[in-house]
Amino acid sequence: MSGPVLPGATLGVLGSGQLGKMFAIAARRLGYRIHVLSPDDDTPAGQVADREIRAAYDDLDAVADFARGVSVVTFEFENVPLAAAETVERHAPIRPHGSVLHTTQHRVREKRFLERVGVPLAKFAEIGSRDELHSAMARMGCPAVLKTSEWGYDGKGQAKIDSLGDVDTAWDSLANSSAVLEAFVDFEYEVSVIVARSVSGQMVTYGPIANAHHRHILDVSVFPSPADQRTVVEATRIAQHICAELDAVGVICVEFFVRGNGDLLVNEIAPRPHNSGHLTIDACTTCQFEQQVRAICGLSLGASTPHRPAAMANLLGDLWFPAAPNWENMLRFADAKLHLYGKSEARPGRKMGHITALGETPQLAERRVREARQALSVDSHPA
Repeated sequence: MSGPVLPGATLGVLGSGQLGKMFAIAARRLGYRIHVLSPDDDTPAGQVADREIRAAYDDLDAVADFARGVSVVTFEFENVPLAAAETVERHAPIRPHGSVLHTTQHRVREKRFLERVGVPLAKFAEIGSRDELHSAMARMGCPAVLKTSEWGYDGKGQAKIDSLGDVDTAWDSLANSSAVLEAFVDFEYEVSVIVARSVSGQMVTYGPIANAHHRHILDVSVFPSPADQRTVVEATRIAQHICAELDAVGVICVEFFVRGNGDLLVNEIAPRPHNSGHLTIDACTTCQFEQQVRAICGLSLGASTPHRPAAMANLLGDLWFPAAPNWENMLRFADAKLHLYGKSEARPGRKMGHITALGETPQLAERRVREARQALSVDSHPA
């Protein structure tokens, strides 16, 4: 394929969750058609796509048929098998390309890549057996965190080791033959930097965005973060360096630990739009999802200029118990924006939607978004 993919063309998405839905909404606003493929139906992305294809990612014949029907393909989560990406590439461009997926969907490969390109990260060791874990713990010391090499997200597939007596329990809890052991990092807070990179190498960034987690799941994101200017510049530089070294086309998120002195350690990479960037939909001239559309279609990127400070609060399935959320009460907050993903079943820990609020300061935006979320569970009226 040569030249840009222009409005009117059909874009393909591997995966059909909320990231695919928000991508599809941005693409449709620009005049594109959308096909999505995943093992499920009546999905968040499928609800707004032109065509929802239900097929397993390892059904390579179905993947090939899907790819032949679109002009370019992207993915909305990194746990798509590499074979599916390679099958797509025989019929249509996939952006980011399969090598980015291969690197970022495996923690050991990702950390070796980060080490090779010279970015700061915590000490780590590759673990393939119980004996290797004992040996690595003797060298690294406590505390440490053991994580599966593949398929882990939102705190799943990891265990903190506070003492040598926890080693066997941690290994057994993962039930996995491949893992990475990371030295525990004493940090002040966490931030993410989102980078959009075009076919031509143009890059636009958002952040750093400050992130607070609850039970290992992102809870609230705030922009701008409290980072000083030196840390902002360095985080942006590192994120752009990683994106360029990956030769990624699309949207990449780099998550960092910020230490007390402002120094940074890279935690992990997400090769797609990120939960923390959802606030860009309401807070920026061009949101992360429109940037993803522009990037994979070979177009110039939009401005990432923020309108005002902003905050985003996740809505997890826990809010649906013991009673459904009080939508009417929350929507009395005229300055807060509700985004629901259209998932059919609420489960504890499942991301069902988010709320965004803007404010004169990051602190006021965060306070407002927390108040709006709290209103889902109470009968009070906003001030």
